[in-house]
Amino acid sequence: MALNDDIALLSAVPLFAELDGDKLRLIAFGAEHKRLARGQQLFREGAPADCAYVVAAGRFSLSRIASNGASEEVAVAGPGVLLSELAMISFVERKFTAVAEEESDVLRIPRSLFHRMLEEYPEVARLVESRIRENLQAMIREVQRMAPRFAD
Repeated sequence: MALNDDIALLSAVPLFAELDGDKLRLIAFGAEHKRLARGQQLFREGAPADCAYVVAAGRFSLSRIASNGASEEVAVAGPGVLLSELAMISFVERKFTAVAEEESDVLRIPRSLFHRMLEEYPEVARLVESRIRENLQAMIREVQRMAPRFAD
């Protein structure tokens, strides 16, 4: 993909949607493409995560190990989806396994690149903090909505 295609892809990702062209260009220029064949694993559950991935083309099955030990699919990620966004900020483990359902391409965004962005552009840090807060609040609302199901 050309740099302009990568910038367009990044601008469609909700976390990056409000960033201007210069910031998107910095991410696109420092990111790396990785192509995967059908059935190839992008990452596995429990592995240390040092980057996030944006799906540029193709689809990935996202699965995790259930309490009974069996693998269960939790979602399918297609173009424009950001996988493991917290890995750009801090040391985390992968929460699921991602396997290409077809020939696929991802844009790898290393933590070091994202940290550089946060250092050079404090307004991006504020935006990321706001997005994380919104995501956590949405998760809390969802847990509260489901709480009656688990009441005695």
